[in-house]
Amino acid sequence: MANPSEKRRQELEKYFDPKGSFALLRASQMKRAWKQTNRRQLTFWENTYLPMLFSGIYLTSKHFFYNVTFHILHLFGIAKNVKGAVTYQYPEQPRPLASRLRTRHRLMKREDGSPRCVACMMCETVCPARCIEITAAEHPDPNIEKYPSEFVLDLGKCVYCGFCVEVCPEDAIRMDTQKLNIAEYSRTSMIYNKKRLMED
Repeated sequence: MANPSEKRRQELEKYFDPKGSFALLRASQMKRAWKQTNRRQLTFWENTYLPMLFSGIYLTSKHFFYNVTFHILHLFGIAKNVKGAVTYQYPEQPRPLASRLRTRHRLMKREDGSPRCVACMMCETVCPARCIEITAAEHPDPNIEKYPSEFVLDLGKCVYCGFCVEVCPEDAIRMDTQKLNIAEYSRTSMIYNKKRLMED
């Protein structure tokens, strides 16, 4: 009968084999343990945290006086080629947004003003937040099978992943309105119906 301790030792040997699959894991564990046991003790001066405090004040002051100096010089037309830091005065001066940024949704229209959506339910199915609800109805045009009689999008639940835009076969929903101001006073006002989505 085999010795159980010997059997256990053989099982554990794979973790200590320098050429085995666990070698990198073991090496990282050893490095971490060495750092914990050999960590340098802070000096009295470092324990007061004053060096870090003064270095933070120095860095903040350096940026502040650098930017103030160049903004004052720009007022007099001097050193125009050197830029200082710029603060956008939001909301009067909105920050320029990237064209590919995912912003508030909109429903695309056909030439006759009806929604492009054919109520295929793909966006509702793929949505991870379950914030889209579509009610399908028969379209009066025989060339178009269905249309959404109701299209409800709850922006309070939306995570702006863009899956609905990517999956749509008709390019009926987009997130290119460049509108980020979706704040409302109630949750119900964050629920957008088809009419509100087609206004943008």
